[in-house]
Amino acid sequence: MLRRPGTKLEKNDKGSGTLITISLVISILIAYTFAASNIAILPYWAFYLGITFVIIGIIIRQWSIYVLGRFFSSTVAIQKNQKVVDNGPYRLIRHPSYTGILISLIGFGLALQSWAATLLIIIIFAVAYGYRIQVEEKTLTSELGDEYIEYSKKTKRLIPYIL
Repeated sequence: MLRRPGTKLEKNDKGSGTLITISLVISILIAYTFAASNIAILPYWAFYLGITFVIIGIIIRQWSIYVLGRFFSSTVAIQKNQKVVDNGPYRLIRHPSYTGILISLIGFGLALQSWAATLLIIIIFAVAYGYRIQVEEKTLTSELGDEYIEYSKKTKRLIPYIL
């Protein structure tokens, strides 16, 4: 069950939500500009690969949200009685929702058939979500303490066993 309406959250976003929104808008504009200008064009099959990535990314993100349940929030916030969730995709990575977004954004760039747009999307994602993850992990560590620290030692942030 997702968080009930009216549940109070103490937001600890530190501007990361705004940064993410701006980065997503910039990424989309860049990707469309590159595609419309035929910059760094990929072969036609990249479109199908890209659409596949978008769908896989959406599935991973939605699965992550479902597993997190009532503890999911679109902002950095800790809820009353929140615990570390370490099942589902959280068994392997700490931020599978962001992994889903990354996969979808890569797919978007591929679907528009521009390798340069795809590369820029990855760089913009790394900056914006890198900051968001830093803010989020600091909050989770301070609020959930040793339980989150131990969980962090067993999992990677975005890519299982790698990153």
